Amino acid sequence: MMKPMCMVLIVTMLMMAVMPQGEAAIGCGTVVSYLNSCIPYLTGKGPLGSCCGGVKGLNSAAKTTPDRQSVCGCLKSIAGSYSVNLGKAAGLPGQCGVSIPYKISPSTDCSKVK
Repeated sequence: MMKPMCMVLIVTMLMMAVMPQGEAAIGCGTVVSYLNSCIPYLTGKGPLGSCCGGVKGLNSAAKTTPDRQSVCGCLKSIAGSYSVNLGKAAGLPGQCGVSIPYKISPSTDCSKVK
């Protein structure tokens, strides 16, 4: 459990270092804090549990286009560099009753998210 958490923190720190400041209110640290309870489910080590609460909270917090693009970039980075089940990650919003305007995938073009 510690190794996946370390990877998430490393990815978060890298994303925060390269993100332009002041454009989006939601950074990767915030994304990780909302979705931390999803890690066991997405890595096949646990049930869905309380993950949907975080998914719904993050969706509610991402109100502007820059916020949604920032969240998309963080999710894309995590999905591409972290050992998550991409099918579970892509299906998570629908499973939690949330609609997002993009697919959670390493190939998503976040600049097109509105």
